[in-house]
Amino acid sequence: MRKSAGEYCVGQVNSVKLAFFLLGLSICLLFSMCLSPVQAADIIRETVPLERNGVPLHLERYTERDGKTKQPILFVHGVTYSSHEFDVDYKDYSLARYFAKHEFEVWLLDIAGFGNSGSVKNGFMPNSDYAAEDIASAVRLILKRNNTSSMDILGWSWGTVTSGRFAAKHPEMVRRLVLYAPIVAGLGEQDVTEPFHKNTWESAASDFQRKADSSIDFNITEKPVVSAYIDNAWHYDKDTSPNGGRRDLLVSESIRLIPTEKIKAPTLIIVGSNDPYVSVDLCKEAYKSLPNQKDSQIVIVNGAAHAMLMERPYYKIFRERILEFLKKK
Repeated sequence: MRKSAGEYCVGQVNSVKLAFFLLGLSICLLFSMCLSPVQAADIIRETVPLERNGVPLHLERYTERDGKTKQPILFVHGVTYSSHEFDVDYKDYSLARYFAKHEFEVWLLDIAGFGNSGSVKNGFMPNSDYAAEDIASAVRLILKRNNTSSMDILGWSWGTVTSGRFAAKHPEMVRRLVLYAPIVAGLGEQDVTEPFHKNTWESAASDFQRKADSSIDFNITEKPVVSAYIDNAWHYDKDTSPNGGRRDLLVSESIRLIPTEKIKAPTLIIVGSNDPYVSVDLCKEAYKSLPNQKDSQIVIVNGAAHAMLMERPYYKIFRERILEFLKKK
């Protein structure tokens, strides 16, 4: 009785069939060897020791295991939570892994008192200027490791204030700068009297777009993405975070927070039109104040909001525009 094809195993095929099987296997192996680095290489994660002012700072490196020289970039987190924001590892949403797969050596830094960095006694101490010097310490270490003189920086939200101040003070260290959802000016005067912020579910979820009934719009951000992000917040940031940066932001709207007129590096300003914390008009003003406007760019993503790096309709557009800007010579 003739067996069906599904009933054969390698040990049962005749020599001709075995030859064709091995030929097909060889072609498959050859094809896998020719896959792009995005498809084929693994990502290495490494924690690199760093300390400033007696506070251990969490500095983590993401890179592909392919032996190639990479372009370093540092991601700088906001005031709500720490650098896990950039590695929501669900489907292909992780910004850190995306850039690691596109020939970057990605670095994530937790500012003093945040996430996996050492705690601080005074939550007001790590304000925007203090954080800018944490960034400077991390960049010096990365540049020394890579034997290069400058590198790319990406800041999100409060991270645009801290990385913007760093770039203005240390222009020689910055190759290109990305200001994502920049807090160009104060968000309005509010008293911040407590040195530490009480972290809550609502504060963790505050960056996601909402429906009319105030529930999270899962048509914009997938539910597993929201869950992964909030779970990471509880895991890494726990109950409290420093309030120095928040006190810096909650000032008069007339106070400019990012010294864009002093930033010499080519700069990308990227903002969503639905961002409740960011003024598109102020972003346009900030862009016009950049000394190197010729090599700089402003991108407004219609419909996107503060967390567009995780928003289903916008995250690919967002990171592709950033990649395009950073790849310019």
